[in-house]
Amino acid sequence: MTLLDTTTSAVVNHPLSTLTADEIDIARTVLVEAGAVGDDTRFVYMALDEPDKSVVHAFETGDAIERRLRVLLLDRATGIGTDYIVSVTTHDIVEQTSLDAANDGHVPILDAEFEDIESLMLNSEPWLAAMKKRSIDPAKVRAVPLSAGVFGHEDEIGHRIVRVLAFFQEDEADLPWAHPIDGVVAYVDLTERSVVKVVDEIELAVPAERGEWNAAPHASPTRTDLKPIEITQPEGASFSVDGNEISWADWKFKFGFDVREGLTLHQLSFADDGTERPVIYRASIAEMVVPYADPSPVRYWQNYFDQGEYLFGRYTNALELGCDCLGEIKYFDVIIADETGHPKLMKNAICLHEEDYGILWKHTDMFNGMAETRRSRRLVISFFLTIGNYDYGFYWYLYLDGTIELEAKATGIVFTSAYRGEDGYSTEMAPGLGAPFHQHLFSARLDMEVDGNTNTVTEVDAVPVPMGPENPWGNAFRAQKTTITSESNGQRMADNSKARVWHITNPEKQNRLGQDVGYALHPEGQPVLLADPSSSIARRAAFATKHLWVTPYAKDERYPAGDFVNQHPGDSGLPAFVAGGRDVEGKDLVLWHTFGLTHFPRPEDWPVMPVDYAGFKLKPVGFFDRNPTLNSPASTATHCCTGE
Repeated sequence: MTLLDTTTSAVVNHPLSTLTADEIDIARTVLVEAGAVGDDTRFVYMALDEPDKSVVHAFETGDAIERRLRVLLLDRATGIGTDYIVSVTTHDIVEQTSLDAANDGHVPILDAEFEDIESLMLNSEPWLAAMKKRSIDPAKVRAVPLSAGVFGHEDEIGHRIVRVLAFFQEDEADLPWAHPIDGVVAYVDLTERSVVKVVDEIELAVPAERGEWNAAPHASPTRTDLKPIEITQPEGASFSVDGNEISWADWKFKFGFDVREGLTLHQLSFADDGTERPVIYRASIAEMVVPYADPSPVRYWQNYFDQGEYLFGRYTNALELGCDCLGEIKYFDVIIADETGHPKLMKNAICLHEEDYGILWKHTDMFNGMAETRRSRRLVISFFLTIGNYDYGFYWYLYLDGTIELEAKATGIVFTSAYRGEDGYSTEMAPGLGAPFHQHLFSARLDMEVDGNTNTVTEVDAVPVPMGPENPWGNAFRAQKTTITSESNGQRMADNSKARVWHITNPEKQNRLGQDVGYALHPEGQPVLLADPSSSIARRAAFATKHLWVTPYAKDERYPAGDFVNQHPGDSGLPAFVAGGRDVEGKDLVLWHTFGLTHFPRPEDWPVMPVDYAGFKLKPVGFFDRNPTLNSPASTATHCCTGE
């Protein structure tokens, strides 16, 4: 097992090269010299402002490259956020926009703002009174500040706020999630740095049982009956890396990293008989929301946008060989900006490796005696993050047959409450300990490019043919196809009862049979947002009310819930994008796919949750003239031994 070189190239030789430390330093200097940075200024977000697709397509090696960064600043003294576009090539501020918080929302929440919370709580008389009433030592209370949402309350207007729930921690080893102090919540103004309101609904017993998985009552001896599994590639990995460009089998693509979206994939193409054929221009998980189902006065507001409100990419784990990834691994470091605007190195943020994936194809023929088997493998590029109580992994898989898959892995610790009984909205996980029902809903932004920029989306259902002259025995069924022509009819729901998929085809390119070349999006078809359509969260997370949205490409349409999600009143992002009902037939298209988990927690999810999975697949459908893996080599004799 070999650990490959972990250095990341800092050379900018392409418009989509990854962000460098020098570029972060230049952007900061430009803003400082322009007077945009004061003592109370913090850098909320800094990332590459990717050029328009047309610029990237026109780029040729050796061309001059202008690199621009998008920078969000927060003045902590006023709560005002400002959005900048900075050219690190010309050292200029290209654009500057101050946010109107009431209409535009606020910039995401800073770590520095979270760090102030417990000291603010200890200076709040109403909060101390609530703890005293419960006979709880305030010094042993861990405050968990959470995004506030928008519900029309007076204290929200013009204020940058969070709502705070509390957990008891007896000692340093104690797991606070096991001891929720339920029935009380505090509202904190992050600009004034004060507790502005305490809602004390009800006194509920604090669950007493400890929650560490390596201590009583949960700990058990480590089992010794599992023998080691070793992953070896004696001739090394099959992929090659040039900067941020990766080649493997017939695939080629670039990767990026954005502190809001995390890992991004760019310009995925498949080499077919020597010709590089594009499939996807850009793929990312552009937003996720975790809406909770508890309607109690202290918890009804719990709805977190882990990307738009928290910038979850900044919580990316440093991955470990043998724990997070197995085999012949290539790790990539990434550079982000910290809250003072200086470069911050995140080691081993992205993992690249290959995996065996069982049988690729196999047949033993009864007539001509052919008996052949080919094994499948896939390329995996992934990252993992920890945000609060949950841990999420995002794994992009590329397969030899042209399939693309995204798998989201959810693990960590469920958010807890007091258990209020069988008629409530939680599962009892331990004596008196509840875990509220909730969803994890992700939005994949898929900027498609199936053999070019002229694409059409068709909904394909499996439907039975009624019994009659055409179907006298009643056994017939066929594929019913509905072309999506505009944004207005491009808001679709999955339907597993019809095996519904969506084909993305290129009407200008045909395979050898005269069929339009294409890919099919296969949804898992799990529930979308379950909140009432008139609710605040349904307005703010409107993207999550449909499984599919189809829009024409527009450079500035990047985020399905809008640019500024924190305390935004709603109807931003996709509802605004599609309001004009633009034509989407035979256009340069972006697909927005909602997928995820509806989680009714189980006792087996405590004290730490086994991984749960959600995702989707894109499979070629008529993209190739025949099975593209006929050239896959047979396994060596040592791996196909038939002896004892």
